[in-house]
Amino acid sequence: MHIITKDEVKRFKDFLDTHETFIIAGHKEPDGDCVACTLAVSELIKKIGKKSVTVNAGPFKRTELKKYERKFVQRLKNSLFKSSTGLIIVDCSELQRLGDIDERLSKLDSFIIDHHKTATADITKAIIDPTAPAAACIVQQLFENVVGKPDINTAEILFFGLATDTGFFRFLDKTGKETFEAASRLVGYGANPRTTYDDITGGKPYSTRKLLGVLLSKAESYFDGKLVVTVENIEDTRRYGQEGRDSDSLYQLLLSCASVQAVVFLREESEQTCTLGFRSRNEIDVSAVAAVFGGGGHKNASGALTEGTPETLLPKIINEFGKIFNTTSEKV
Repeated sequence: MHIITKDEVKRFKDFLDTHETFIIAGHKEPDGDCVACTLAVSELIKKIGKKSVTVNAGPFKRTELKKYERKFVQRLKNSLFKSSTGLIIVDCSELQRLGDIDERLSKLDSFIIDHHKTATADITKAIIDPTAPAAACIVQQLFENVVGKPDINTAEILFFGLATDTGFFRFLDKTGKETFEAASRLVGYGANPRTTYDDITGGKPYSTRKLLGVLLSKAESYFDGKLVVTVENIEDTRRYGQEGRDSDSLYQLLLSCASVQAVVFLREESEQTCTLGFRSRNEIDVSAVAAVFGGGGHKNASGALTEGTPETLLPKIINEFGKIFNTTSEKV
């Protein structure tokens, strides 16, 4: 990740100076990074003597996020929609990714803080760093530059966001020096890596272990084992529920196989729509595949919500990965 510049800090400060009240929003079905960024930005605004409202469409499906759900609203008061209110979007750059909150958000002056490769925004009112492993890295630097040292609660939530998106630092490579330095500062402010790890990995319902077994048994491989695909049907969801889903463990187990370079997790949301999750290793860019289906994300971790059934979508997904693996083979 790059170290935030004076110009980027000024850009953010100018936006804060322009407004008195802020709505802070992240993408629907939030993850730890999204929640962490929203709450940390809210604390930053409080420190400068202004007011904010944290909003998220939910649902808060992950076990480790349940304790934070009460800090968010899902509907906004009419009194918020005035010229003195600014919208800060974190961990995504597209209004549609916020979900069904309030269509009037599109009329507010907005500032975006994001780290996704597929992000697009007016650069004069945004800080987007695709090299940052978590949006929390950007928010941490803004906090340190605008108000100084975060308190222990803010340090803990920022460490939680960073740890979530880096797979507790498993996804970092030799370019991660700045990220580890940022994490070290958070520990110095009071964040506890051990309790953060327990929060992220513990407390899963027993049903999620059963579902994990079902998904592993359904997994099919393609392209000489380079791609693995598995599907969660509506019947699976009804049987095992949505609480405490643990797709991270699924990806980790499948990507640990010797030949596997990419994993697709297709979840049937309704008779007409599916959620697509993509994970990969090394040089396989799954954000390109996600973009084909109206989604986006990072090079090695992306997703999409798209119309279609598993039967209609799987051939298209496999075809897109065929293009990637054929190109990769030609380079070898």
